[in-house]
Amino acid sequence: MLGGIINALTANPLAPDFKLSIASKDITKSLSSRLISLSLADNRGFEVDQLDITLDDSDQVLELPPRGAVISLSLGWNGEPLIDKGDFTVDEISHSGTPDVLTIRARSADFRGNMNIRREKSYHETTLGEIIWGMAEANDLAFKISPELAEIEIEHIDQTGESDGSFLTRLAQDYGAIATIKKGQLLFIQPGTGLTASGHSLEPFLLKRSDGDSHQFNIADRDAYTGVTANWMDTNTKDKSKATIKRKPRKQATDDDSDLERDKDKEYLIGTDENVFVMRHTYASKSNAMRAAKAKWEQLQRGVATFSIQLARGRPELFPETPVIVSGFKKPIDEALWIIKAVSHSLSDGGFTTSLELEVKIEDIELE
Repeated sequence: MLGGIINALTANPLAPDFKLSIASKDITKSLSSRLISLSLADNRGFEVDQLDITLDDSDQVLELPPRGAVISLSLGWNGEPLIDKGDFTVDEISHSGTPDVLTIRARSADFRGNMNIRREKSYHETTLGEIIWGMAEANDLAFKISPELAEIEIEHIDQTGESDGSFLTRLAQDYGAIATIKKGQLLFIQPGTGLTASGHSLEPFLLKRSDGDSHQFNIADRDAYTGVTANWMDTNTKDKSKATIKRKPRKQATDDDSDLERDKDKEYLIGTDENVFVMRHTYASKSNAMRAAKAKWEQLQRGVATFSIQLARGRPELFPETPVIVSGFKKPIDEALWIIKAVSHSLSDGGFTTSLELEVKIEDIELE
């Protein structure tokens, strides 16, 4: 069992270490000798973080934790400060045998609460920042929103039969953001930029090939979708239109004509029009359609190249949106600036490891 290994190697500076609390009570000592495995998936967006803990209950003395209990986790290495990984709400419990094993699953946001209640609400002549502020206040959360997102003006938008979580996800998709809850705080930020919610640059993590046990790089045809178009409804005439901007291929574009608006077609198009991704949602204004199309185009471009790697030594300080610079791989991989999309930490009898899923930073989408 992992706990036994940790206890036996407490003098070893390379031994993993952790701290678990439930309802603010430290339970690390009582569980360390029973811990079979612990895994944490740290995601961005409303794909919530997930904590799985598997415990040895062969003597049948463990009590089942109540659903809704809050577990706090810190991870790290013996002799080093532990990294706070946040709070997680227990929502799944399983017990199996023989031998008896207790598995606890907890998630970073409690969607059994207000975030999952369907609401009917309309927003008119407001800003994105005011909407996020109101949503956070209604769910008793602190919040942070990127300054450039907070200032976006919203002419009109309806939350019709949607939960707050679903509505926030739609807003994030429309405005090229990610919405997530971390440590009791609602974050609404731009993805793939390497910036914090307040706009400060994150320090890049330097990753050498020797740091990893295995890796996987994939690059897709960057012209699979050559553009995005979004529909919008004129609230005065009730006519359905398309707002359009076309970006010429890079080798033909200049500073003066890279973004051309064609009022005749009333289409908003980012990219070129050979193979266009058509968004299903109809937006309330041309400006909303423009932002949504641009956000979708950036999302498609971020998915052009992906890179995953399992680190030989766990790095609990890493989290989504951290920029990464890699070396020791193929030239196109080393020359790209990467952003962490998801992090998975694992404690088991195999030790403490961290797996990273990376995507290309928006500015580097021209990687070929």
